[in-house]
Amino acid sequence: MRTVLVVLFDAVQSLDVTGPTEVFAGAETCRAGSYRVRTASLDGAPVRTSSGLTLVPDGTLAEAPAPHTLLVPGGRGTRRPDPRLTDWLREHGSRADRLVSVCTGALLLAGAGLLDGRRATTHWAYCDRLARDHPAVRVDPDPIYVRDGRVSTSAGVTSGIDLALALVEDDLGREAALTVARHLVVFLRRPGNQAQFSAQLAAQTARREPLREVQQWITERPGEDLRVEALAARAGLSPRHFARAFQSETGVTPGRYVDRVRLEHARRLLEDTPDGVAEISRACGYGTPEAMRRAFLRALGAAPAEYRRRFRPAPTH
Repeated sequence: MRTVLVVLFDAVQSLDVTGPTEVFAGAETCRAGSYRVRTASLDGAPVRTSSGLTLVPDGTLAEAPAPHTLLVPGGRGTRRPDPRLTDWLREHGSRADRLVSVCTGALLLAGAGLLDGRRATTHWAYCDRLARDHPAVRVDPDPIYVRDGRVSTSAGVTSGIDLALALVEDDLGREAALTVARHLVVFLRRPGNQAQFSAQLAAQTARREPLREVQQWITERPGEDLRVEALAARAGLSPRHFARAFQSETGVTPGRYVDRVRLEHARRLLEDTPDGVAEISRACGYGTPEAMRRAFLRALGAAPAEYRRRFRPAPTH
């Protein structure tokens, strides 16, 4: 039996609490004796979430049993936390077997010194603040969750569900996690290093119509010739002018944007189709399976075949 203690405070994000809680509760339902989920606030009083819901904790943090997993959610209440909460986390956080944050809960962990020297992430809008206010933390703004030893941090809201499913898979195995995912009608296929945004959302939309059209062209035709010279011709600009304007208006170089789109498209084909790696590599503009393999290893740390094995949903009959 693993005790999961969820910390509550005023202006907490409700989904940061309920998402992971439903995952652990679902795992307990399908395999009794796996998890015991408890909630606690500083004084044991009900808390009002940022959306206006009221959550009633099981008790006070002072009286809570030492947990296996200490889960700290995010929300507006992390911006100016009660110093007593920071003190409690500093004293008790290191005692948990597993320390987990969702969204801006990472700010609370960092404020208690629990992320010093560790790689961590948080909601994309607060990564800069986390890095600025806590320089001892190695902030990675891209993944939906990061696991560094016994400490796991996740990005915004729904990524807490992805992280909780990954923890259940560690504890109980893939089949148990798949059962919970199916029950919640979510996919057990988002790896932690999946970007918080799709390639299109991660980059800004260009202001000028020719550049916006080129962005759309890249997204719809990842297998085409997407060298700067070809893209510049479509925009009616010289290659040098195009490259400079594209980066200025989107925040990324044309090459980087193409890399992101191709990787995202290849991942989707690996997850959703039975197409072979050679066929996918051609469809996504890599040319050869080896080129696609190098891109996957560089970005994801896994070869295409391994990525498919891990993240393609199991067939149902």
